[in-house]
Amino acid sequence: MNNYKTIKVVSKGPRLTITINRPEAMNALNEAVLDELEDALLEEFDADEHRAIIIEGAGEKAFIAGADIAELKEMKPDHALEFSQLGQSITSIIEALPVVTIAKVRGFALGGGCELALACDLIIAGKSARFGQPEVNLGIIAGFGGTQRLVKRVGLSIAMDMLLTGRGRTLTGEEAFSVGLASRVVDDDKLDAEIDKIVDALVKTGPFAVTETKRLVRSAQEMSPDAGLAAEASAFALCFTREESTEGIEAFLSKRTPIFHEK
Repeated sequence: MNNYKTIKVVSKGPRLTITINRPEAMNALNEAVLDELEDALLEEFDADEHRAIIIEGAGEKAFIAGADIAELKEMKPDHALEFSQLGQSITSIIEALPVVTIAKVRGFALGGGCELALACDLIIAGKSARFGQPEVNLGIIAGFGGTQRLVKRVGLSIAMDMLLTGRGRTLTGEEAFSVGLASRVVDDDKLDAEIDKIVDALVKTGPFAVTETKRLVRSAQEMSPDAGLAAEASAFALCFTREESTEGIEAFLSKRTPIFHEK
């Protein structure tokens, strides 16, 4: 693994954990963090080994408290465009990965932190979590996909409230769960156990089936119902060309746990 300065990367069995490691700055995102995060997502992920990628923040106070304001202060328009495009590239990479991506959120998930979480398949929130998009309080807008992903996740009314009033509308972990932003909410001290439960469940699923399900669900928002159903039927049939489905069905009928090797 690379010798990272702003993140930590740990590969353990079926999981790859990436920790944003700037607790003194509440894990704020600067270009160094984004560059290393992009490298880790592209270079450390092993499709033959990992079933889940967990993204978290170091310390107790924040998942990611947003972009590094001191760095934003020095930006000119051309630089700001590049910074936004880098953040959007990373969130697109997270969405496109063939395994399940999980944001483990305790404390503040603001601005770019909320946007990074939104790109993940699952958001597991502690009750201390606070989600928000306060960019307008700085006289700027969300730049890592917040104006696009938030409305798809929580609907127009809540997205407008969060994006337009900034600090005037943040969501607790429980509120985020109630509106569909978070997938699950637990006490902070149970976050690790909840992530363990999810990974344990994932290793009992077919990797190809999970990849195809993720692809179809992600594309559903962009496709017509007819096109989506046709894509689903084709993918369903494709499953039956792989040893994975044979193993899964035979294991069920034999009342044993399937052993999946296909990717």
